[in-house]
Amino acid sequence: MADVKKLYLKTYGCQMNVYDSERMAEAMGAEGYVTTEVLEEADMVLLNTCHIREKASEKLYSDLGRLKPLKAGKPDLKIGVAGCVAQAEGDEILRRMPLVDLVVGPQAYHRLPEMVRRQGQSVDTEFPAEDKFDHLPQRKGKRGPTAFLTVQEGCDKFCAFCVVPYTRGAEVSRPAARLLAEARDLVERGVREITLLGQNVNAWHGEGPGPRGLGDLIREMAAIPGLARIRYTTSHPNDMADDLISAHAEVPQLMPYLHLPVQSGSDRILKAMNRKHTAAQYLDLVARIRAARPDILLTSDFIVGFPGETDADFEATMALVRAVGYGAAFSFKYSARPGTPAAEKTPVEEAVADARLQALQALITEQQRAAQQAMVGREISVLYEKPGRMPGQMVGKSEHLMAVFLDDPQGRVGDLVRARVLAAAPNSLSAERMAD
Repeated sequence: MADVKKLYLKTYGCQMNVYDSERMAEAMGAEGYVTTEVLEEADMVLLNTCHIREKASEKLYSDLGRLKPLKAGKPDLKIGVAGCVAQAEGDEILRRMPLVDLVVGPQAYHRLPEMVRRQGQSVDTEFPAEDKFDHLPQRKGKRGPTAFLTVQEGCDKFCAFCVVPYTRGAEVSRPAARLLAEARDLVERGVREITLLGQNVNAWHGEGPGPRGLGDLIREMAAIPGLARIRYTTSHPNDMADDLISAHAEVPQLMPYLHLPVQSGSDRILKAMNRKHTAAQYLDLVARIRAARPDILLTSDFIVGFPGETDADFEATMALVRAVGYGAAFSFKYSARPGTPAAEKTPVEEAVADARLQALQALITEQQRAAQQAMVGREISVLYEKPGRMPGQMVGKSEHLMAVFLDDPQGRVGDLVRARVLAAAPNSLSAERMAD
């Protein structure tokens, strides 16, 4: 029997990359590879990169540099770079790092096995006409209780700070029939909660008969027996259609949680960012969503220090945060991405941006802790995802995507239980299981 080949796969960044890494592992599984968490065992190392955060390229090159001794000791080791940095840098990665064997973009990873079989270095960063999902192997084996499902890729918004339209391409929606079939397959293999993914997931639209908008798709997925929970991320405010808002009121399986990035509370900065909405329009949208689902927990993304941001602009952001009341948020200091319109502009002074970020994060932390504390004494549902570190402990997520710890010696991964919240920590809840 031939020796099993081992794949070490490191994933950077967003949930979409987590999903892509799963699919790449499955594609390589068809070639006889099994995944390993031990780098030194690997016959192939694949780095699935993200270009959203600051210094993404530098982090990649640093990680590749650390692989040089391993490659020197194992000349047959294959090293690959996938994802958005691969798409953005292409041949430059091979030029700077000759130890790399292949570079594959996020729309071409279905061709990864073919690339691995080739001799020498290769790059594939094309946006192929065929649907990559048609060429990936069928998913197999038992699954955990949660899973990601990519329904939409790419972005047509061209925000001035963002590289996604250049690395992921134009907005494309996967056909509803295939999504429903994949969702049914996941549920049959043990999944109880599915998170629908897309760069602008609520821009998903169907063609022909069947679901036409994301709200319709969610309603059809909710009819799948055994699927207890549905989530989706990440949303753009301009694509939050009425059918999706009403789904939050009408579909019990759709969890009361929504990540809705706004980036700034200043209309002047929103215009400079090419966001195509105002702060007032965003607040009106929040009001409509909360009218449909009063218990919904909202999270968001913010950028401070965007070129041209004044003290007044920043205070408008703080005012918007106070007006909404978030359960959590991701906040970042602006950093230029090469090739984007904003990269050509002068950023805010570093010290000023630092101070603004600290002030914003302090306010968000205050709101997050208030949201956690407000859960104490409430009855929640918890989907067990893994055993805890303590004997008899289980760890899961609430409807609002909060981590929950329970003492439940009889609990099993995949159980969906009722619980009462006993206490709130900064990033989690402790609860007791209630009688069924």
